[in-house]
Amino acid sequence: MLAIRIFGRKLRSDKRGATVIEYGLIAALIIIAIMGAMKALGGGANGMWGKLDNKVEEVM
Repeated sequence: MLAIRIFGRKLRSDKRGATVIEYGLIAALIIIAIMGAMKALGGGANGMWGKLDNKVEEVM
């Protein structure tokens, strides 16, 4: 029982785990922002290539 208490105190005093979790959350937010930007820009690029394709077909 004493070993469990000592282990619990060590876990509470160790701040490295909290830092890793914070960095993980920051990385997750950055990834979500990148995915949102790619989705927003992906539709625009697709539309641009579609218009180019239509113009090339008209010319041919």
